[in-house]
Amino acid sequence: MLRERPMLSGEIAAAFDMSWPTVTGHLNALKEAGLVDAERDGTSIRYRLRISALEEAVAVLMDLVDSTRKAETFGELGDERSH
Repeated sequence: MLRERPMLSGEIAAAFDMSWPTVTGHLNALKEAGLVDAERDGTSIRYRLRISALEEAVAVLMDLVDSTRKAETFGELGDERSH
């Protein structure tokens, strides 16, 4: 989620079947671990994934590999259906 864009704590909580305080506790643990940054936005807190350029490059490559695997699997299924 946070790889796509920074999000308010309420937006994050709404995406999970957990109470807002539970999600906030998890977000605070991620913040303490140095994995996310938090900044106040009015009465809410906006969370941003803390990611280095190298980590971002690895993430992009992993997404590319995953997309390629899915395309190959789909291609294999397509080949089997045509026989």
